[in-house]
Amino acid sequence: MSTGFGASVALDDQIQLVLDLLAQGRPPAEIETAHVDVKEEPGRRDRRGKSLPASRENEEAAGYLTGEMACMANTPGGGAIILGVSDDGVRIGTGLDPEWLGHRIFELTQRKLTVSARPLMLDGCRLLVLSTPEAWEPIPYRGRYRWRLNDNCVDVDFTSWNDRRLLRGGFDWSAQPSSHSLADVKQTAVDIARRYMRENGNGSGDGGHLAMATSQDMIRRLNLVDADGRLTNAGSLLFVGTPEIGIDYVRREVPGGDSTHRVSRAGRPWSSAFSEAFGPSFSREEVGRRPLLEQFAAVEQAMDVANAVVHVPDGFAAHQIDSIPLRAMREALVNGIVHRDWNSPQPTTVEHVGSVLTVTSPGGFVGGVAPSNIITHPAAPRYRSLAEAMAAMRLGEREGIGVDRMTADMLSLGHPPPVFSEVDGPYVRVALIGGKPDQEWLHFIGGLEPSSRGDLDLLLLVNCLIDRGWADANLAAPVLQRPVQETLSMIERVADRVHIDGRPIIENVHGIPEGHPPALRLSDGARRQFVRKLERFATRAGRESVMLDYARARGRISSTEAGDLAGVTASHAAQMLAALADAGHLVGSRPNRRGRGFHYLPVPT
Repeated sequence: MSTGFGASVALDDQIQLVLDLLAQGRPPAEIETAHVDVKEEPGRRDRRGKSLPASRENEEAAGYLTGEMACMANTPGGGAIILGVSDDGVRIGTGLDPEWLGHRIFELTQRKLTVSARPLMLDGCRLLVLSTPEAWEPIPYRGRYRWRLNDNCVDVDFTSWNDRRLLRGGFDWSAQPSSHSLADVKQTAVDIARRYMRENGNGSGDGGHLAMATSQDMIRRLNLVDADGRLTNAGSLLFVGTPEIGIDYVRREVPGGDSTHRVSRAGRPWSSAFSEAFGPSFSREEVGRRPLLEQFAAVEQAMDVANAVVHVPDGFAAHQIDSIPLRAMREALVNGIVHRDWNSPQPTTVEHVGSVLTVTSPGGFVGGVAPSNIITHPAAPRYRSLAEAMAAMRLGEREGIGVDRMTADMLSLGHPPPVFSEVDGPYVRVALIGGKPDQEWLHFIGGLEPSSRGDLDLLLLVNCLIDRGWADANLAAPVLQRPVQETLSMIERVADRVHIDGRPIIENVHGIPEGHPPALRLSDGARRQFVRKLERFATRAGRESVMLDYARARGRISSTEAGDLAGVTASHAAQMLAALADAGHLVGSRPNRRGRGFHYLPVPT
């Protein structure tokens, strides 16, 4: 059951953030999180949508909120509902008695769920904040278990819920003994492990080289066998076999086209290139249910063969660059097998369509990792023993920086950063969108002083500035996945130390009043590096778009700021702002629209 002691500090911070954003006029759809939802009280409107008088008790609302709060309690970290605001941000309010509502939810869950309910005022409107910590046991409602996936409640079975609870308690299934022993180890898997370790310069912690050790000694030093000689579950997966097909790779040239290559099906040969490396008899064997190392090597080889090589001109010469960086593909595959749920019979699927690689693995995010923090969150492997063994064989990053490097490798070629998501199942999906490298990006990265090709913060910041036309610390912080203060420090570092053609690559927007936080844009020198990428901001519609975006995010805009953002004179910018005001998008700080310090304010949407 839920402890009922109220929200955790982390949840309280999320609640306060959502309330602050609501106060700023942001609609709920833009600010709801996996742990904080914003809802209108059910039963408060008639058939025509008109608001009805508030009441202290509302059975329809109690029934609905019981299901939603049970869902929150079943979610790792718990959750909260801010009650009294409609989907479009209108303050409907609520008159529900918090004591009555809390007790009614307790009754409707057979006395299993205790929630905290506290009233508060927002813009003169009474709201309720309902919160619950994570439950100690799953709480059903109307015969169903549900938990939050992204910002929705979805069904979950008891086994999946219990697996997540064990993980949060530090239980590592991969470190538990299996039914296999060292005698069951497949020599082909050992040979593959040796090859990877030799290619990547692996050495064990005591100074000896794992690749040179005997098979049994290698596996012992990878911590994949217990004192009785039994392989751990991680050792069994890697060197004996997966209980079901572990990885299913399919290659298509175009979306919806027939598969041109597949690695997973019984009786299907592995790629000819892999056969040459390990022998023709090996290529005839079934891929699925074989040691995970064999499946991994076969799929990696298939990805490499299918990955297009792009010729990029450089003066009189031409460079050959992979459509998708090899290290990024490997890291996506490693994540898809190390962090997946190995209690699920479903395989990790790898879809390689054209220049897009998508890896989908069973099991949701664990350990507090989410798409919004996956770059900077401390490593939180689902199976620590399996992750450490893969890292020791140089197939993954022990330091937990694999996602960082994957993202930097993609951005450094001008590709979009990897797209992470959690989908129903739950499954974790990552998409790498490759293709022809962007020559503007390559030229820009090559001209940076000092060299910054692997500087992920810089790459993310510049990508954000190209995409939006400007940024400040509040806007850049979620992009960099860092706190605002760290983001400010990073911006200062880039402004002071990173140059192109001897000039800074970013500079502050001109015209910001004293006392207001700084905003930044690409410097004129950096803008000249991205003529094609920034051409949309050279049109009137593009300039108006960046002006409105700036005004809405910053709460104001002057002609000096607008001119600097759009690259036009202040007088031209003043005319454009006046036109936006006439169209109803902005309103002047003074009716006569003139005078020192005059600026425009955004009209609430």
